[in-house]
This record gives sequence, C-alpha cells and structure tokens, in this order.
Amino acid sequence: MALTPRLELRQSQTLVMTPQLQKAIKLLQYSNIELREFIEEELADNPLLKLNDEDLSTESGMAEEHGASAMSDNVDPEYSEAPEYTDGTASLDPHGQEHVSEDHVNVLDMAEYGDVWEQEDVPSTATNDIASFSERGSESRIGTDYDGRYLEQTLSQKTSLRDHLMNQIQMEIHSPKDKIIAVFLTDHLDECGRLPNDLEGLAEHLGCDLHKMHQVLNRLQQLDPPGIFARSLKECWSIQLREIDRLDPAMETLLENIDLLKVHDYQMLAELCCVDFDDIEDMVSELWSLTHNPLDAFDQIVAQTVTPDVTMRPGLEGSWIVELNTTELPKVLVNNTYYAQISGKMRNKNDKKYVTDKLQWANWLVKSLHQRATTILKVASEIVSQQESFFELGVEHLKPLALRDIAEEIEMHESTVSRVTTNKYIDTPRGIFELKYFFTTAISSSNGGDYYSSEAVRHKIKTLIGEERPGSILSDDKLVELLNNDGVDIARRTVAKYREALKIPSSVHRRRLRNRSTAFTLTY
Repeated sequence: MALTPRLELRQSQTLVMTPQLQKAIKLLQYSNIELREFIEEELADNPLLKLNDEDLSTESGMAEEHGASAMSDNVDPEYSEAPEYTDGTASLDPHGQEHVSEDHVNVLDMAEYGDVWEQEDVPSTATNDIASFSERGSESRIGTDYDGRYLEQTLSQKTSLRDHLMNQIQMEIHSPKDKIIAVFLTDHLDECGRLPNDLEGLAEHLGCDLHKMHQVLNRLQQLDPPGIFARSLKECWSIQLREIDRLDPAMETLLENIDLLKVHDYQMLAELCCVDFDDIEDMVSELWSLTHNPLDAFDQIVAQTVTPDVTMRPGLEGSWIVELNTTELPKVLVNNTYYAQISGKMRNKNDKKYVTDKLQWANWLVKSLHQRATTILKVASEIVSQQESFFELGVEHLKPLALRDIAEEIEMHESTVSRVTTNKYIDTPRGIFELKYFFTTAISSSNGGDYYSSEAVRHKIKTLIGEERPGSILSDDKLVELLNNDGVDIARRTVAKYREALKIPSSVHRRRLRNRSTAFTLTY
C-alpha cells in the first residue's frame, strides 16, 4: 500500500476547562474573607463594577425583621445584576422539605457552563490567561502557583489558633459526634486558651451528655500547645507536667495545695508532699518554669474571628429558616450608565475592545456570585434537613452523613459539595460550625465495594505495626501494600499522615529503638 498525503475530517468530543469554569470553581471554594479580597481586586481592575454597600445594609435590616431576601430587587436603575436565582432564604418544613426557587440550576454541574456569555465573545484577557496556562503545561505546577510565580516568592500566611487546633482535631478525633463537641469547645476558648468552669452549662447548650464532653475534653487537653483547654491555672500546669511525665503523686499534692505557695509555707508543703525542704524548692522552681498562658509560645499564631456564611433560625410549626448572611455577602453591580457614557465617545478600536471585555467579564462575575450564593444556600439547607435531629435534640442525635448523600439529594457532584462545605460556616442555635464537620471521612475500597472509615484504617495501621517482628519493620510503602491487599485504596502520604497522628515513629526510628532495646538486653 503506497503512502500518499490525504485529508481526513474527524469529529470528537472533549471536556475543556474554560476560563469561566475555572474562575467559578475558585469562587465557590473561597471563604468569605477570600471572596472579599478577590472582589476588591476585581473592583480595582474593572471600572464597570461597583460594590452596592447601601443595599447590603438595607437587606441586612430586612432579613432581621422580616426574614427577607439577601438578593433584593431594590436596585438603582443605572446598575444591573444577574437574574434572581434565589431569594437568599430557604425554609424547611417539619419533614425537612426545602422550599426554594427551582428556576436555578447548578451551572457547575453542567457541560454548557462554558457558554455563559451566550452570543457574546469571550473576553480576550480570559483567553490569554488560559492560553498561557496551557503553554506552561504540567511543568508549571512544580514550584510555582498557577500565576507562574515561584512559591518561594509568595508571602506565607500565618496560621490562626483555630486552624492550628482544627488541623489536630481532624487528625486525632474521628467520631463525627466527638468532632462536633471538639469544635464547640474550641469556639469557647478565651485569650489564654482556657475554657470556662461551667462545663455542665456548655454540655446543656450543645445538647450532649456531660460524661461524653469530659471524654472529648480529655483528648483535647493532649493537643498542642500543652496546657490548652484547661479550666484553671492548676489544670493548665497539670497538663504541662503530664506532657513531660513529671506529674507524680508529690507534684499532684503540690498542685492540690497551691494556695500555700501564696504565703510561701514551704515547710507545710514539704510535709504534705512527703519530701524534704530541698525537694520542695526544686518542685516549686519547676512549677514556676511552666507557662501561665499556653499561647505565649506561639508567636506565629494569630487570632481569627469566624464569621458565618449561613444562618438558621426556628420557623413556624417546627420548621427551620436557613438564610445567607447578607453582611458577609458582597453584592457587586454592573454600572451600565457609565459604560454607555464612555463607549459612545470611544473611537479607538483597542479602547472599545477593552471596555467590551470588561463589561462581559463584569456581567459574568455578577452571575457567578449569585450562583455561588445559591449553591451555598442549597447545600446548607440540605445539611440542616439531614441533621435536623442534631439541631433539635443535641449532638447525641448527629446522623452519619457523607458528601454523596447531600450530592444525590440536591443533584450536584460530590466535588461541588466538598468545595461548598470547606471554609464555610453556619450559625446555629447550638453554635457556629463549619459545614464540613457534619460529614464523616471515608476511604474508598480498591475492589469497588463499600467505603472504609478513616478510623477503621487507622486501627488497621496500628494493628499492623503492633504485630511487626523485630527483624521485619514495616515501612510506609509496605503498609500501603498490605492495606491494598486488604482492599483499602490508600496513598503512601495518607498512611504517613495517619501514622504520625497515632504518634507512631517512622520505620527508621522504630528500627533504631528495636536495636537499642536488643543491645540493652544483651548487655544486661
């Protein structure tokens, strides 16, 4: 068969991440603080955008008094906004059914989302952004962010105290009920990292058993920094001494009689602790070496105020009303009057194109912000519907919940629900909670069967390491292999993370400890 040049016509379908979709995904996963920063940048860059502060304050007052819409129609005629997807509220009847406008569709789950400009052209600035991203290819992901800047050149963000504790809670506490209690107690810490003495009142407010709250508190007091979650100075010191294995009976007696330190009655303290005078002086010196405020050692930790994105309140006949927090919902409008004024006076082709691109991008941004608000409200309303027993009866009635449960009910993709519930908070009668804390973590099965809970996987890792032989220490890679053989689909970094959360040393350190133990036995 001879090789000859020829023309062929082929037709194929491919999925393309349009610049609009990429921006929409980023908008959806932004926290309210990040969203405001993003909008401030857009306002500075786009002269056709305006932040409607007056409507925000007006709507906030209406929501308090009448439960009115967060997306009011009371807009100046010279500005335009996107079509109404939702009125900013959703009510749930006693059976948990949501009443919200069905005119909107989650565009993030639609293939047609890329055609949001309909007959208009895609702004050239957006096209250039995606083109440059494609040209950089996969190599641009190594050591750089998506804007092409090296990660070393970007400013690092200080970790807040809440984030520092939440990261540990996520790793150390696996039960959804216990996690809710842990988050609740975290939100009641004062500036010294202590809790109020009225633990009974906190348990009653959350609707949980006092014994269960004590159990969770004992686990929280093992977190970093040592002394956190104490209810008094004495308990703060006790936690720190236990951390360094110095809480012996004599030291416990000293803490129980700490009032004698105020009058410097060391002789009485020595008699009570059954030690001599020199020992009691050493014990007191060790006590004074401890910190009064566990947060003093964390210069990098900054305070962070959590502002809810969604609020809920009781409605009529046992229903719940779920509303967007309008004070944290930036409302951006398109200034069509200004566009009409400047576009008619422009003669330069490039200037006209610039203004047209800015108008198209402004219209798209306004629509996307409405869609973001709609999606958050829809997901939050379904969570309230699923966890209605928790809000009414307390944490003991928290229902096991997975992302796919919410996704199936509201007909969205799990990834969309995941983005919505991250860094989004809801203000409930029982406190402020992050939406993601109503879900349980699960590990997929390698054979396509049921999911494994993260707690079950941790238990498997702990059991495997506990049964390892001195001459055959299991590395993280070997643990991954054994878990995969058991049907658990897990990555090496996840195994390492779970092992560290269990406070189990690496295979190298465990091998050294085994060798030292063997050498000591032979010497002895």
